[in-house]
Amino acid sequence: MKNTKLYPFERNRYYPGKMLASADFQAEQVYFNSKRRFINNLMYGSGVVCGLGVFNLDDLSLMIESGVAIDGMGREIIIETSVVKKLSSLDGFDTLQSNRALLCLRYQEEEVHTVYTMNQGVGEDGREYEYNRISEGYQLFLMDADQDPEEYMMETEFLTQAELMVTDDYLVRVLIPSSVSKGRNVKIVLEAEKLSDAQKRLTYHGVLQMPVFLSARREHELAVELEDVLLSFGEKLTKEYWVFVEDVPSNETSIVLKADSARGYVDHTAAPVMAGFSLNVLLSGETPRTLVNHAIGHMSLEIRNIGDVKDYIRLANLRLVRTDSAYLIEEIQEKEVKKYVIAPAQEGLRNQYLEYFEKEVDILVSTPGTDIKSDAAGEERLKERKPEFASGILEVPLGESARKGDIRYSGEIMHGLGPGNVYVEIGYEYITSDEARGSDVKNTIYGNPELFRAENTIGVDAETAVKVLNDKGSFIVAAKLLRNIDQLVLTYRWVAIRFPAGADIELEEKYKDISITTDTPTVVLGVRESHYFQVRFNNMESCSIMYELTEPGSGEITSDGVYTAPSREGVYEIRMYCVEMPVICTYAYAIVKKRGAQESLE
Repeated sequence: MKNTKLYPFERNRYYPGKMLASADFQAEQVYFNSKRRFINNLMYGSGVVCGLGVFNLDDLSLMIESGVAIDGMGREIIIETSVVKKLSSLDGFDTLQSNRALLCLRYQEEEVHTVYTMNQGVGEDGREYEYNRISEGYQLFLMDADQDPEEYMMETEFLTQAELMVTDDYLVRVLIPSSVSKGRNVKIVLEAEKLSDAQKRLTYHGVLQMPVFLSARREHELAVELEDVLLSFGEKLTKEYWVFVEDVPSNETSIVLKADSARGYVDHTAAPVMAGFSLNVLLSGETPRTLVNHAIGHMSLEIRNIGDVKDYIRLANLRLVRTDSAYLIEEIQEKEVKKYVIAPAQEGLRNQYLEYFEKEVDILVSTPGTDIKSDAAGEERLKERKPEFASGILEVPLGESARKGDIRYSGEIMHGLGPGNVYVEIGYEYITSDEARGSDVKNTIYGNPELFRAENTIGVDAETAVKVLNDKGSFIVAAKLLRNIDQLVLTYRWVAIRFPAGADIELEEKYKDISITTDTPTVVLGVRESHYFQVRFNNMESCSIMYELTEPGSGEITSDGVYTAPSREGVYEIRMYCVEMPVICTYAYAIVKKRGAQESLE
């Protein structure tokens, strides 16, 4: 492997009577060249300083504008005047194996100006003539795009990322700084990259759950999406989402992908997506500038030298069309290929990083409410108290052979209110057209749909009953068809109400208007998948929440509410309560199932 290190530095030491040979003068030049190039590399980095635009004059010719670049070894590369080159005349053309090529620029030295030597026969060559000068020039060459090695980038230290979707055509990922400042804004980036030449469109939808981050709508969830995106090979598309970092006691948090929220399509065909991931983010009390300075300055020379240093500069990506006798230039792409130098390099990188923190967005961070005082006398009596009500959607599968008089059953449904005396009511949901509003409206009928027969809008007639499993905290729905229908599934809205009893009734009046609830009292997860249980505060100020699992072997849950399912199937209970007043609590349930290969794609 070629040695690309410019240090350690060693210069001539002069003393009276020293005999100077050609090696001494060469050492003098090497010392000053290496010093300058070392500073170039640290202060400016590598890339294009100015100019060097690439244009196609015709299908076979390129024009490269004059300009200056600095390579990975700190050497200056100068093209004094614009040059025109035939594609076939460039070095590397004969070895191209694909229709995607990189046009690159490399530093090159050439010995020039021959002179007659006075000491003929001296040295190994014993030449009569020697070259008197070294001309610092350049070389333009081509290489297959897939042969360009990836560089080690400082962003890998500053940013943490996770892949959301990977196909042969597209890569979708999310990025966020690995350390963020409490009480400040931070940017989350959704990035899509094209991996192939195929003319295919990308669509992606997913929901990120963020226990410590608040979106502009003051929610702990963030919907990320890419709609009908068409990119060319190597092109990247980014979308920015600004969130606020809450000032919490903990020093670490996680961002997880909400279960069953991810959907990906390539050319409107469902594509595999990541079923779940977890991004760990450190929470710091330092300012964003301090975090950025640390991310830039802490890198040692060994880390900077990881991987091979590139001795060339990428100028453009060429899309070629191969014929029987030649390659034709179809497209020239400089975006995402050419890297520019901003002086000084560290300040440019610092400003780039600070963009993740410094945009002002309107995100509310406080919740008006009532100041709640702790009541030790009531805490023990309400320690196991459950929330009062819950609701959701359920489906009753019918199959293809359902006829009038048939009875079908739903699966067992966890209502999230815990064991005890719970009342459950269900209603059939359907959509009708409202001429007055000029749009469709959703309706729900609780009870006998025959009473609304005159409206002639009811899609399904079915008699229903609900069986509540009090000790298990769940229920089952039965539906008897009153006529033949062609539907495969009946959809119902369910509402569950918990009745207080005993000593709890005395405290109902005191705490009836204050409570905490979770957005998803029941969630279905695959084994080892994660979900964030977001807590909402009703008629009270926000307080510190404690999360706990009520049974051993129920999985894992972090201090900020990120639950990770165990490796075995089952129904697991999670309790959430206010640290200052444990009587204010709620429960959630995780139904863990092993996902089949087909289900994970849907």
